[in-house]
Amino acid sequence: MIVDCDRCEVRGNACQDCVVGVLLGIPEVPGAGSAGANLPSGARSLQFDAPECRALSVLADQGLVPRLRLVPSQPRRASPNPRIGDGFSNAG
Repeated sequence: MIVDCDRCEVRGNACQDCVVGVLLGIPEVPGAGSAGANLPSGARSLQFDAPECRALSVLADQGLVPRLRLVPSQPRRASPNPRIGDGFSNAG
């Protein structure tokens, strides 16, 4: 699973309730309508492997961290292993 905060549709609104924002800090959101709004902000782009997804899912299930709130603006290719994101992604 690849998490790219620059491509998240709910960035800014849901960052404080997202595991990435809680563990690594809330990424800066470029000003809306500014020339820099379409440029990458330097926000985190992470890749989680299946064991990492399962570990974060267990932590979230126990209430120790929030779930991933990522809502990608452009769909990525489907994972060859459909179980990778099971129980971890919570876009709502």
